[in-house]
Amino acid sequence: MPTRAARNRTRASLLAALTATVLAATGSPALAADPGHPMDRAFTRAARAFDVPRDLLAAVGYGETRLDGHDGHPSQAGGYGVMHLVSNPVRHSLERAAALTGEPAATLRTDTAANILGGAALLRGYADGLGLDASDRDDLDAWYPAVARYSGTRGTAAALYADSVYTFLADGLDALTPDGERITVTGRPVFPERDGVPAADIGARSADYPAALWVPADPNNYTSGRTAKIDKVVVHVTQGSYAGSISWFQDPVSEVSAHYVVRSSDGQITQMVRDADTAYHARSANASALGIEHEGFIDDPTWFTDAMYRSSAALTASLCEKYGIPKDRAHIIGHSEAPGNDHTDPGPYWDWDRYMELVKGTGTGGETRDGLSFTTYTTQRSGSTGPQVTALQRLLNDQGYAAGEADGSFGPATAAAVTSFQSAHGLDADGVVGARTWTALLSAGSAPELAEDATGEDVKRLQRALTAALGSTVDADGSFGPATATAVRTYQTGRGLTADGIVGPGTWAALQAGR
Repeated sequence: MPTRAARNRTRASLLAALTATVLAATGSPALAADPGHPMDRAFTRAARAFDVPRDLLAAVGYGETRLDGHDGHPSQAGGYGVMHLVSNPVRHSLERAAALTGEPAATLRTDTAANILGGAALLRGYADGLGLDASDRDDLDAWYPAVARYSGTRGTAAALYADSVYTFLADGLDALTPDGERITVTGRPVFPERDGVPAADIGARSADYPAALWVPADPNNYTSGRTAKIDKVVVHVTQGSYAGSISWFQDPVSEVSAHYVVRSSDGQITQMVRDADTAYHARSANASALGIEHEGFIDDPTWFTDAMYRSSAALTASLCEKYGIPKDRAHIIGHSEAPGNDHTDPGPYWDWDRYMELVKGTGTGGETRDGLSFTTYTTQRSGSTGPQVTALQRLLNDQGYAAGEADGSFGPATAAAVTSFQSAHGLDADGVVGARTWTALLSAGSAPELAEDATGEDVKRLQRALTAALGSTVDADGSFGPATATAVRTYQTGRGLTADGIVGPGTWAALQAGR
């Protein structure tokens, strides 16, 4: 029986003809300004034009740029527009999109509708190259290898990229564009067909910081050894995506790198240059500094998530303790503050006060440094890393579910413990820790009656569980004040309970069932 690729080998050569037909049929109106919901309609039109799932196209755009074209300015890797069409010495997806759509490269850089059309054309091209037929293209899960190819990288970095896109599809999206347009993707179960894409090697851990993955930069992008003592940490912003930055540091022509890269969505960390080696990230400071890149763009604060701040701060604190670096702003600096640099990152939206409080362990905004309290609880699954995984492992171990060492790495032991906990509490035993599982875990334990003016650890437990259940922050300060009472009544109303603001057996039972 012929393989999928063999059956459809000739389809790749038909893409240019298909594109010409699409352009002839749609003409310029497909790219014309569309008041009201221009980006949403651009996604829909491009998806129809190239038979790419609309939600997949939106998830790729969100993962690349958070749907911000940055007025045609390039990313660090030379990528343009919402779909991050790249033009650099070794990657030419911008030029490829121009050939496929017939649109000039200049238009693809600056026109959002054209850029999205270009992204759709590239995805369809990769799908045809993989032998996906019309039936396959209707199956969202079949697109995983094409998404991996869109990343422009390979191996672990490509799998991390595709995994992120499919996480957005699983969790859903509700995002605002810079112009205030709302773009949504409804969450759904996903079971991606990896077909030739090896799973991300989450077993390759950093020797310097075990919570991090290890994906080495190209040797051309750093120097082995150092000529000065490590005495500072330099904070950067990637001006691009997590996987894109990893790919760029693996590219020998880039001649840039950093020691660590931190992902926005969940705080996952990848180390790319050993601490003992000199990364190329801050010119005159390279010899004495450790560089940490943070996924995002300096003009968009939505990239700077709680998970990112906490994960990065834990890394910085560890590095400071390991190398004797003072935890102050003279030694933890931005790229813009390094001598002889003309960069502006991390930019005006980086919250230095909050970051330094987290590094020093003093907390911020009513939060605690107990390792369990967060302003939001994000979805965790196999392969996730960071402080929220550590919190998850602690909670599971405390409840008698053997999650292994609380090392911040969501591996097989943690997955098995999660599934066991879910089964025991009547939750979907899918091994994914979403809002319901977080709520049940955070509230697990005794069920004392609590009302306004109560204080203590039981109140903190309640506040954490409400944060997970409601999706909005309830400060875990251990004090049952008016804000907590309001959150309790909101929760009770939403679950059909008596909304009296008093946490009795019924409210605890609902929380501990993950409702």
